[in-house]
Amino acid sequence: MPRCAVSALTLIAWLVAGVPASGQTGDPNEGRRQFKPCAVCHSFKPGEDRFGPSLAGVFGRKAAAVEGFPYSPALKASGLVWDESTLARWIEAPTLMVPGSAMNFPGIADARARADVIAYMREASGRAR
Repeated sequence: MPRCAVSALTLIAWLVAGVPASGQTGDPNEGRRQFKPCAVCHSFKPGEDRFGPSLAGVFGRKAAAVEGFPYSPALKASGLVWDESTLARWIEAPTLMVPGSAMNFPGIADARARADVIAYMREASGRAR
């Protein structure tokens, strides 16, 4: 198999693996606990940016869209829109998802923990289902 085909298959497997299984919902209470290290850099209060941008209303928002926040050129050019799928991949490995991103976070390898964090983020961002 050509090398580029193997690389493409590896990328597809990585992208699919980062998305929680269909129907898997996280526990927002556990997600709140998992989110504590994130709270050093991120707030859910509108307009309250820290080292990272406010996550208020993050679901459905285009990446790098908080007015006045100094995003990396890589994230600005990414074209991402934040939803469960993109957040799951981002939280797993932000610098692999968007090389050149300024987010200094190693990621969360455990899919269940990512689902919990996303459930908490959905609740805390004020956009509950």
